[in-house]
Amino acid sequence: MKKAIVIGSGVAGLATSIRLALKGYQTHVFEINSYPGGKLSAFEIDGYRFDAGPSLFTMPHFVTELFEKAGEAPDLYFKYHKKKIACNYFWTDKTKFSAYSDKADFLDEIENTFGEPKKNVEAYLNKAKKKYDLISSLFLEQSLHKLKAYLSVDTLKAMLQLPVFELQKTLHQANDKAFSSSKLVQLFDRYATYNGSDPYKTSGIMTLIQHLEGAYGTFVPEGGMIAITNALYELAIRSGVSFDFETPVDEIIIKQNSAVGVQANGTFYNADIVVSNMDIYPTYTKLLPSQKQPKKQLSQERSSAAVIFYWGIKHSFEALELHNIFFSEDYKKEFDAIFNSQTVSEDPTIYVNITSKDVPGDAPEGCENWFVMINTPADKGQDWEALVSKLRTFIISKLSKELEIDLKPLIVCETILTPPLIESKTQSHQGALYGSSSNNSMAAFLRHPNFSNRLKNLYFCGGSVHPGGGIPLCLLSAKIVDELITKA
Repeated sequence: MKKAIVIGSGVAGLATSIRLALKGYQTHVFEINSYPGGKLSAFEIDGYRFDAGPSLFTMPHFVTELFEKAGEAPDLYFKYHKKKIACNYFWTDKTKFSAYSDKADFLDEIENTFGEPKKNVEAYLNKAKKKYDLISSLFLEQSLHKLKAYLSVDTLKAMLQLPVFELQKTLHQANDKAFSSSKLVQLFDRYATYNGSDPYKTSGIMTLIQHLEGAYGTFVPEGGMIAITNALYELAIRSGVSFDFETPVDEIIIKQNSAVGVQANGTFYNADIVVSNMDIYPTYTKLLPSQKQPKKQLSQERSSAAVIFYWGIKHSFEALELHNIFFSEDYKKEFDAIFNSQTVSEDPTIYVNITSKDVPGDAPEGCENWFVMINTPADKGQDWEALVSKLRTFIISKLSKELEIDLKPLIVCETILTPPLIESKTQSHQGALYGSSSNNSMAAFLRHPNFSNRLKNLYFCGGSVHPGGGIPLCLLSAKIVDELITKA
């Protein structure tokens, strides 16, 4: 039986291990932590349960197809439901907008709240869908780095309609042209943060992200986001995958330009296939020290990172939903601080995720578990202790004003995650959440491919490589690796 080794058990590593096992490989996963999931993990403090990392779940079919591929009924092992309200948005002038999952309700709410004609929004969404339909088979479902990707009817169709993609505009310019309401522009600009980018720099093609959320909806797994990790880990076990936790890989062993296994804890483990789910930067700098490094890819601008406050709140807020955004007054200044000044603005946007709204038992009765996130630059040696102190004071002050209650005494427990801690826990270079940013119109083509051009039998999956970060794209990276191995 052929052997495969997967380095890292993030969501992409778990999905890849399942796919390899189902292909007949004897598959072994090495994980540096004591638990699977990478960023998609969880913890508990004083009766409050928190999902540690990604909080948005959309396109659930990318999870359930793994069970179907294994011949199992997904709903026996993984349950979830769709949210009626995808997110609540708040502005300092007391404007509030609820983004309904139902398209008709969504359009009505936009017109009622912002005075934006429905036809403008429908035209925007239809254009976003067209972008997705034209590019999905090229960009999301296969490697961009194989010549055959460009020798297809789909590619020809996309090339003939290049103006549709708005590549020469920024996302903000595309949104500003589409809408008359500055608040609605800000709301749609926010989708740049889904891949850790700047709406004033990233390409107008990124309007398709809104299509993905709008068309597929926002969901909540029963048991919280950690249920995704648990379901995939258990499926991997049932599929015959073996795991070694608390076992860092020291090096990927290369012989005659081919990956032949890994060195871990002083022991060599041979393999016919090696897949790294580790961030591409440390994969090369730590695990492939003697190999030529792809300097262009490794030197790309990092995506945004985050400071996250996990708070147990001794109160319940009817105005809040699972996902909540409290916007800054100067969005451009906020992103200028992150990507140009490498700091945090005086008035950053605040994201509050509260799973206890939908997951019973995540907080004591009458209480809520708050995941409070601020987008930040990647770690470049900033004084994070000072920034955290400043952010904490700002967040408590702003949310107290917005919610008309003194928040500080309601915080009964707390832990904090910073970019340096993100790097130490997940090996993400500089704590960047999505690897490289997409602030370049050619960013999709600059991401590292899911294979090595020089080294045989070596593959890469996860958010730092093609097609990008976020749960759906990480799962797609596993699918691309699967297909590359099939055709090798």
